[in-house]
Amino acid sequence: MLEILIDEIERVFHGKEEVVRLAVAALLARGHILFEDVPGVGKTTLSRALGTALGLSFRRIQFTSDLLPSDVLGVSIFNPRTSEFETRLGPIFTNLVLADEINRAPPRTQSGLLQAMQEGEMSLDDKTFQLPQPFMVMATQNPLEHHGTYPLPESQVDRFLMRLTIGYPGESAERQILMESTKEDPWEDRIKAVLEPAQVVWFQQKVSEVEVEDSLVGYVMDIVQRTRVDARLQMGVSPRGAIGLLGASRAYALLSGRDFLVPSDVQKLAMPCLAHRILPVGAAAASHEAHEEAGAIVQDILQDVAVPV
Repeated sequence: MLEILIDEIERVFHGKEEVVRLAVAALLARGHILFEDVPGVGKTTLSRALGTALGLSFRRIQFTSDLLPSDVLGVSIFNPRTSEFETRLGPIFTNLVLADEINRAPPRTQSGLLQAMQEGEMSLDDKTFQLPQPFMVMATQNPLEHHGTYPLPESQVDRFLMRLTIGYPGESAERQILMESTKEDPWEDRIKAVLEPAQVVWFQQKVSEVEVEDSLVGYVMDIVQRTRVDARLQMGVSPRGAIGLLGASRAYALLSGRDFLVPSDVQKLAMPCLAHRILPVGAAAASHEAHEEAGAIVQDILQDVAVPV
């Protein structure tokens, strides 16, 4: 069933199977994704295709400098007819939220997502509202543009399970994209739902049943510990990051048709799950160069840490 899901998404999002697999794994692990890439490579297309194929509700929020927290979360409005305050829930109350150009909103609005991403609920005034399940935030930002932007604080970057880069498509995939762009019918008509929200929740529960040997738990701990003592880093991976890596690895194993974890699962997920959580010495936290250097350090650590057999 999950392979059918991957194939269905690839009908409209071409040439990036591994990115699709990582995105689905993040959802199954109950995580959120930060897409950091140049405009026009398909971040919105992937988000909408994922929501359509999974049968989930989808909302896109364009983050701007004048966006208020109430524009995202909701607001209480006084009704003069009933003399009571009524709650109008914001667009975040959906299964799949695309926070487009999240770093263009001020910190006050960015921080409004923290409770939703961590706890799956939102507090408005004196009431707490549960978000629909499954729930996932897919945020985008341009790594090369800094004018008029507000860098995401480390506390919010750490809430994202993965940071993904889509990259440019290959020659054959881009040719197919160009050919399909000339068709009259929209791409939404070429993809259908293959799962229902209840089935997605069921698969999320199955992730916790993926068997993990003690040696693999130790492997994850060794990788995380190395980031905390490496002289090239001023900030290592937090316990939340270690939990995220293990959960994402189990989801990737399930996506690969296995009910047990192997070292290659951890190795494939280490880069997208850890690189955005560490900070090289002397680097600016929000810079593209810092992320590139952090990725290279993660690769070095993977080569040095002994793989369990």
